[in-house]
Amino acid sequence: MTPHKLCMIPGPIEFSEDVLQAMSTPATSHVDPNFVPIFGESIEMVRKVVLSETAQPFIVSGSCTLGWDMMVNLLEQGDEVLALNTGYFGDHFSECLEVYGAKITTLRAEVGSRPSNAALKEALGQKKYKMVTVTHVDTSTGVLSDIKAIAQTVKSISPETLVVVDGVCSVGSEEIRFDSWGLDIIISGSQKGLGVPPGLSIVVASQQAINVYKTRTTPAISYYSNWNKWLPIMQAYESRKPAYFATPAVQLIYALHTSLKKITSEPMEVRFEKHQQVASKFRQTVRDLGLKTVAQCEECSANGMTAVWLPEGIEIPQLVPALAKKGVQIAGGILNGLAGKYFRIGHMGISVTEPERGHIDKVVETLSESLKELGYKA
Repeated sequence: MTPHKLCMIPGPIEFSEDVLQAMSTPATSHVDPNFVPIFGESIEMVRKVVLSETAQPFIVSGSCTLGWDMMVNLLEQGDEVLALNTGYFGDHFSECLEVYGAKITTLRAEVGSRPSNAALKEALGQKKYKMVTVTHVDTSTGVLSDIKAIAQTVKSISPETLVVVDGVCSVGSEEIRFDSWGLDIIISGSQKGLGVPPGLSIVVASQQAINVYKTRTTPAISYYSNWNKWLPIMQAYESRKPAYFATPAVQLIYALHTSLKKITSEPMEVRFEKHQQVASKFRQTVRDLGLKTVAQCEECSANGMTAVWLPEGIEIPQLVPALAKKGVQIAGGILNGLAGKYFRIGHMGISVTEPERGHIDKVVETLSESLKELGYKA
């Protein structure tokens, strides 16, 4: 690979040589007999990544944010939604759903924490919700939500309520067991744990969610994100038949296919464990440097990224360029009112699964050196 500055933000992440080579596939028709099975197999492998047998994946050209918009297929005017909020992206997910007529009730926690199960039970006892939404890993804070426990609680109290998970920063790096945990929606994209350049929106829907869509009483007020358009396309390609609604991003799907083949070549449990081990070790390194993570506890800390409070006297406009000069790109914060007080580092994909590349070691080395150069004493 051409030497370049390591992209160690919480997404886009570093891409493998094979993925980049797949991106250079020559111009190919989206109904070419060679492409049709590539798309079909990609749909099937997405299902394997989230450990589902029956869910319906959608792979559509667009930003991860398109996945939020796809919830228009499940919402009707005035539907009640309970939003579990752990940061910036929880706020904006709710903002998106309000556009489609949802009435949002928000459960918040202090920065670095997550709403309690007791608060969830109390909220579920007060009214009937069409869906409960949760950001699995909020990229703004690095807080990991316990979606297994959330789904169990929701389904035990209100089996009809859909459990909708924003998994943009978790699919491919965090443990997700779609079927056995009773999830209904996972929203993700190509550029984080799946290790593919940005440009693909990936949504996985349970059969319960598909049935809710099929039995809605009013038309979905969308065109491009409408499942009435996309469901036949996904089903056709998985059946190895060409179909057309809107042109897919052919080269990106070739890249996704390449990455998914590698990811699914070993049990997902192995991948989960690798990310957990690297993340745990990285958090310990942060603590050894005398720094504190934004996530307040180990069990609520993400395995694909870490947000770290800046030490006193050091600012983002100093630290980020300092690492960049040493060949490592990290990210500042994005929480309203706190953006300048912390930084974020991603540890996903090949940076974790292929330690021989030395990505994490280089991050640790350059972070330590840069802090010292800026006058920080642990």
